[in-house]
Amino acid sequence: MSGHSKWSTIKRKKGANDAKRGKLFTRLGREITVAAREGGGNIEANFALRLAVERARGANMPKENIERAIKRGTGEEKGGTEIEDILYEAYGPSGIAMLIQVMTDNRNRTLAEIKHVLSRQGGSMAEPGSVSWQFEQKGYLSLPAEGLDFDEVFMLAADAGADDVTLEDGYIEIVTPRDGLQAMQDAVRKAGKPIEDAKLEWVAKTPIELDADAGTKVMALIEALEDLDDTQAVYTNLHMTDELMAALEVAG
Repeated sequence: MSGHSKWSTIKRKKGANDAKRGKLFTRLGREITVAAREGGGNIEANFALRLAVERARGANMPKENIERAIKRGTGEEKGGTEIEDILYEAYGPSGIAMLIQVMTDNRNRTLAEIKHVLSRQGGSMAEPGSVSWQFEQKGYLSLPAEGLDFDEVFMLAADAGADDVTLEDGYIEIVTPRDGLQAMQDAVRKAGKPIEDAKLEWVAKTPIELDADAGTKVMALIEALEDLDDTQAVYTNLHMTDELMAALEVAG
């Protein structure tokens, strides 16, 4: 999991920028709608919906927006076209593997936009299955470290089956097996520890290191893909080294 916490630092900054532009609510709303459509509108019985709603609440998304997104998913509120949850596979500069998660009401438009960004910045679409085998889904929780004893949280998480527990940039991060996320979330909450974020993520089985110049080009592509309106998340097998982090900070 080395380097995962550095990715989380970048994603937190990206999330703050998205929130300023109002883009975060759109993404969270789509996530809630898709989860409600696939598993029903009961938050307690639908874990994916519970995760999405808790993330929305953590981002201060208005209650009425959350309720409306759930109703769109369950069909109680009509209007608009159906949203699809799609995972595209691609290669970036230097052969970096990429998974691009989108939620869209027009897959042809979205695919055309992704292809345009990839071709402009040294990437290409990949055949289905040619990239996804390099990743596995993991559970991820983030806790603000202030006021918490890291060793205590570490032991709590280890006892609940964590794969990894790290402290980085003021946050304690817990990585779990995919099927262990709900149990971990319940254990942390029962212990009275604050959870800022909890979700499933695609994590590379074998991360690849690039020099700062090549890594910066990959990061530029990731940012361009994330700026597309329909993109929910971009996952890669790029290892986030200290050298690359320093280069990104210099670049601003």
